[in-house]
Formats: sequence, C-alpha cells, structure tokens
Amino acid sequence: MPLFFPDYSYRRVYEIPAAFFVRQGIRAALLDVDNTLTTHDNPVPHERVLDWLDCQRQAGVRLLLLSNNTPERVAPFARALGLEYVANAKKPLPFPLWRALRGMGIAPREAAVIGDQIFTDVLCGRFARCVPVLVQPMEEEDWGFLAVKRRWERLLLKDYSLHPWADPGEK
Repeated sequence: MPLFFPDYSYRRVYEIPAAFFVRQGIRAALLDVDNTLTTHDNPVPHERVLDWLDCQRQAGVRLLLLSNNTPERVAPFARALGLEYVANAKKPLPFPLWRALRGMGIAPREAAVIGDQIFTDVLCGRFARCVPVLVQPMEEEDWGFLAVKRRWERLLLKDYSLHPWADPGEK
C-alpha cells in the first residue's frame, strides 16, 4: 500500500464495527481527537462516539487517545471518556505511539491508528507499522495550514483506488 494511503477508510469513526477489529486481529485503537471524535477544539465528543466507545470496550478493544494537541486540550477530553491518552504525540513520528503500545503490551501490528489526516494519522500508522484507518473530518477546516493540508490530501485521495467516503468500510 502506498505511503499516504490508509489500509481502510470509513466515513466516521463510529461507523467502524467492533467486528472489523476482531477480523483484523486489532487489539487496540489509537484515536485522534479533533475532527475524529469531535469537531475541532470542541470539549464534547460527537453524540454517537460514546456508544461506539462502549461497544469497542465490550468487544475487548483497548482504546487510547493519540493527539498532537496539548495536554490542556486532551487531558479533560480523555478524562470525560475514561481513556488514557498521549498528548503532544508528534505524529507522524512513531516514538510516542511505540511507548504507549509497549505500556499496553500490544505489538504495533495489533493496533490501528484512526484519524482524519493523511499527513499525521495515516503516516504515523505507516511509520509505526500499525494499521492506518482514515475517517472523514467531522468539519471542514478553512483556516491556516489545516486548509492547505486538506487541499493536498484531496489531491492525494484522487488516486486512492476506492474513494474513501463513497463506500465506507473495508476495501
């Protein structure tokens, strides 16, 4: 699979069934926060995320927040969800992710990195040898560098063999 393409794509994180993780041998889901579990800088998760997290827990999937945002942003969000977290994760670099997986006793190939950005989440998954899963952003960012990155991502995704939002799920 090319460096910038996810192994799997879904429209929203809460559309990923627990059976997906079981079929892929994934024991842990490392989740981005902004535009994956909630809109940008929103302290409240999307209404369907809470039920989705409970389903994953019941299926035995370990959950961890992996965010490039600050501890001031990520810690209260993680506490509200009852999740462990890594803030200032420096994605796409794999080192903080590897430390977290070692602490969980999980091999990289048994973990999925799930997020809305190619240049952070997908690349981090690739570099760490985890399963990269791309979800559609919950809102369009039309400001600053995020807007520029989104334009680059759209160009890359034109070459993706399955349009990532047309038919959510496994390719």
